[in-house]
Amino acid sequence: MNGQLRKDVVPGIQVRIVQKQDQRTGKLTIGTVKDILTNSPSHPHGIKVRLTDGTVGRVKEIISG
Repeated sequence: MNGQLRKDVVPGIQVRIVQKQDQRTGKLTIGTVKDILTNSPSHPHGIKVRLTDGTVGRVKEIISG
């Protein structure tokens, strides 16, 4: 499942995100969602989140709910 819809992204789920500096390479970071930073119901590049370790990026894939 991709992370373009805000309703699919909830705190506590495992996701793969792309950080701003990794957008060119497409390197993904795995983590658990702590905060949802995007206010709109959807975003074409993925919902922006903060992981429990403080990393910020856009959700590219939802691993588990």
